Amino acid sequence: MAQWDVYPNPSPRMREVLPYVVVVQSDLLGGLGTRLVAPLARHLSTHAGLTTRLSPTVNVRGEPVVLVMQECAPVDARTLRKPVASLREQSHLIVGAMDAVISGV
Repeated sequence: MAQWDVYPNPSPRMREVLPYVVVVQSDLLGGLGTRLVAPLARHLSTHAGLTTRLSPTVNVRGEPVVLVMQECAPVDARTLRKPVASLREQSHLIVGAMDAVISGV
């Protein structure tokens, strides 16, 4: 499993709203039993504090989804089965969202 790979959300009850997660954890930490992932939402409620930098829209399998970086969390790596896409080409948007969460800019 590689950084920027996209997987179906391992939580079946959340898949309708958050169909996917993207691995944001560095490949250098591949020996760990967990992966830091950020959810990808079909729709994101408008919130005055959210910007397109914090929550950019990316495409997964032709579907526009919104990165919800402020809700990233570790998951057991065994729950991530088969990747359905990679966001490597859009990774600059994910890194920008991480910067916005960490530094506020």
